[in-house]
Parts: sequence; structure tokens; C-alpha cells
Amino acid sequence: MNRRRQKKLTRRLVFAASVGETATVRTLLRSGLDPELPDADGTTALYAASVHGAADTVRVLLRAGALPDTESRYVTEGTPLCGAAAWGHVDTVHELLAHGADPNLREDLGTGNTPLWWARNGAPGPHRETEAVLLAAGAQG
Repeated sequence: MNRRRQKKLTRRLVFAASVGETATVRTLLRSGLDPELPDADGTTALYAASVHGAADTVRVLLRAGALPDTESRYVTEGTPLCGAAAWGHVDTVHELLAHGADPNLREDLGTGNTPLWWARNGAPGPHRETEAVLLAAGAQG
């Protein structure tokens, strides 16, 4: 696949992931697209799906080889688990943890907040169920 086509398909993959279009994500992945590639803004498909709570799409991406702890590089983003925890997407948090996401991994290349911090301080407020799942997975305070 040439670079131009790869960039175009990656942009489509990240968009499809962000709106939970799981069938489109599957189709794009079958074309040989690497699920780890970020779009031009540095956003990975797994982060996009996680922050929007698209648990089925998250599962498809993880099974296709997306790594659960890969951080998106755009200035306002972080790890998939932090993104899901910030919005209280408990099903997505379960999927990420089941596929090996580190419940204590700080975003911003290890200098930022943890998923547990986001569960406690995310939008629009604390997400107690998400916090409980993270604590059960070994998240530290």
C-alpha cells in the first residue's frame, strides 16, 4: 500500500472508530491497514474509539493488533484507558483492561494523569463505577 493511500485510509479508520462504525473499521483493517498508525493529527483509532465509548470497535481494534497502551500524540489526548475513564465508559474500560491495558499508566509520556485520576475527575464529574473497575484491576490511588 502506498503512503498516500495509507494516510487516507488511516484518516478514515480513525473517523470510523470515533463514531463507532465497527463494520467500517473491520473492512479497513481487512485491507491490511495497521491499527497502530495514527492519523495526521497523531490520533490512533483505538484512542478515538475509547474516548467515545465504542466498546465493540475497541474490541475489534485490539483483536487486530492495536496495543492497549499506545498514546495518541495530539496535544489534548493521551492513552485509550485515560480517555475512556475520563468519560466514564465502563464497558470500554473493561475491554482495554481485558486486553492488558496498564491501570496505572500515566498519560503525557508518563508525566500526566492516571486513568484513576480521570475516573475521579473527568467530565462531567466523577465516574464511580469506572473508578471501582480500575481499583479492582490494581489502579493505585
